[in-house]
Amino acid sequence: MNDFTNCPQLYKYRAVDQLPEPASIDAERGKLIHAILEDLFELPAGERTFESATELLPRKWQEQLASTPELATLVLDEKEWFDRAQSLLTNYFILENPVAFEPSFRELHLERDISEEIYLHGYVDRLDIAPTGEVRIVDYKTGKSPKPGWEEKALFQLRVYALLYWRNQGVLPHLLQLLYLGDTKTIKSVPTESQLLSTERILNAIGAEILTALESDHFPTKKSRLCDWCFFKAICPAHN
Repeated sequence: MNDFTNCPQLYKYRAVDQLPEPASIDAERGKLIHAILEDLFELPAGERTFESATELLPRKWQEQLASTPELATLVLDEKEWFDRAQSLLTNYFILENPVAFEPSFRELHLERDISEEIYLHGYVDRLDIAPTGEVRIVDYKTGKSPKPGWEEKALFQLRVYALLYWRNQGVLPHLLQLLYLGDTKTIKSVPTESQLLSTERILNAIGAEILTALESDHFPTKKSRLCDWCFFKAICPAHN
């Protein structure tokens, strides 16, 4: 959904043509931190400490190297890589105390047919259900928080998760929470039914545009500052 909104041609390269892309250092660092936090919550509450998280780091890194061997050529300074990972873990413990609560789900797969033609799914980093029934959806971000005015774009992803959970379970999530480990900032939002219905309309509109593009085989380019970070810039018709 994000790829198509940012640039339909990018969506075609990734989702339709399925062209390979090299591993991204930032994305792989994010995967490493997510894997550590997921395993951290496997421990009893009293053992969910910063020390336990850092002890998980070498093993999770070796597992990541085994699944993505090309990382060995991208990470030239392993000490610097570990130091940055430990810094992000330090920031996580500034934002949350994992000893104080029990998560209900980690990497929860949410899916639903939002129309006859469109299947939507995604994975929630963490979903917490309080003893009183309130639902909190939490997403970890290893980058820095968005600049003022861009929070709504960041929250859209969590509203999609909230919509899927609401439609599937009949329970409106009480809180959406983005944890930015890059600068220890938190963005929170209390979703409303009207917001989620609006999100549903937006998703259906984007889905209809994708179907039209597929049927017509027309994926227009959308030039923006994001082009400078796009791996496919060299073959994109907007730049050639």
